[in-house]
Amino acid sequence: MKYIQWIFLTFIYSITLSTCNENTGNEVNIPMPPKTSSVTNSIELSPDEYYDKVLGALVGSAIGDAMGASTEMWYRADIQKKYGYINGLTTALREKSPEGTWRSNMVSGATTDDTRWKYLVGQYFKQNRGNLSDQKFADYISNYYQSLAQKLSDEETLRSTDILDEKIGQLNWIKEWARVSMAFQKGGPELHQAQNRFYGGEMSCAGMLYTPMFGLIEKSPELAYTKAYEHAFFDIGYARDISGLVAAMTSIAFQTNDIDSILDIHLYVDPYDYNDSRLIGRLAGAIANESRLFVEQSQNLIIEDTVEAIVPEGYLGSKEDWIREDYIFSELEKKQKAIAFHAGEIWQILFTGMEYGAGDFEKTMRFIVNYGRDNDTVAAVAGMILGAKDGFKNLPPDHRDEVLKVNREVIGIDLEELAKDIVGRDLK
Repeated sequence: MKYIQWIFLTFIYSITLSTCNENTGNEVNIPMPPKTSSVTNSIELSPDEYYDKVLGALVGSAIGDAMGASTEMWYRADIQKKYGYINGLTTALREKSPEGTWRSNMVSGATTDDTRWKYLVGQYFKQNRGNLSDQKFADYISNYYQSLAQKLSDEETLRSTDILDEKIGQLNWIKEWARVSMAFQKGGPELHQAQNRFYGGEMSCAGMLYTPMFGLIEKSPELAYTKAYEHAFFDIGYARDISGLVAAMTSIAFQTNDIDSILDIHLYVDPYDYNDSRLIGRLAGAIANESRLFVEQSQNLIIEDTVEAIVPEGYLGSKEDWIREDYIFSELEKKQKAIAFHAGEIWQILFTGMEYGAGDFEKTMRFIVNYGRDNDTVAAVAGMILGAKDGFKNLPPDHRDEVLKVNREVIGIDLEELAKDIVGRDLK
């Protein structure tokens, strides 16, 4: 009997299913909405305005680099002990190094590898105009390394051990990058091995040193992200997502003066769906939210008149301002990684500093530089984004003029010529 009932129910189910299939033409298909743009108050740029913003980005980045050059990798307590509170450019009294200044005890306005990377990528743009790719970038880095290696045995080098030392320093700066680039050209297991041993196998902020440059040449934040992501093959993990985001932030800074639109870019630009990562989601977004909370909490502090605080010499704000800033510094210190140039830590300091600065170039630079850690790199990224937003003409005149002069006459990098190359114009 049960068997007959089962056959009857199966027959009824099959008729129902058949009827439903016959009515497929009545199904309602609700389309997915398009991704929302984060740009507000979009700015149409003339050629001269575009050039001014490109130059502003390059010089803004160099200002940040130069402001942090003297205290790179320092803790904030050591910065306060030596300098009080840094408000501008300081003499870089430090030993030379491949990643730092290439000579010891440089004048104020001198820059480090952060500006050298911007210049190197600018030359890559010039050489491969309109035809950029990760393979071409790998070739470019490999060829640069090989050209330096060949000079170790030229006649000039053999005549002077000092010249040899200089060329070895240049070679040491690029050799880790060249190892990955050469492996990239070959592909396969060798590439993965090279990527995962790059600077000791930690999640370094490699791509962030140069990927903001793609925001100078791509009008769409999403295109800037994807092009930067493609070229960030030195990165591992979510560091690559961050490298794409700083390019997108630079790109959108050409289109809007609204700092929230710039900071919110991670909510809108996500072509590889990091937000949908199972269990984890988008770590860059989580860090951004946490950073915003630090600033919000500092603003909500109730500070009594009787509260004591040691305000660093040279600090431009009030005692209450310092207590709030010091609170944020303390929260950031709780999040420090094993290395100061960890991509997640760089991103957190960058986002926090830009949120705290609320679009103000000098306030943002001061916050980042006085916090310490890898402050020249963080300030260089923030400086490029805010320099693109403000333009060269609106940067602090004394800072911009000194950095331009020192980089041209002492470092050998002409930022004005680099800007002209990027925009493709013969400006007098």
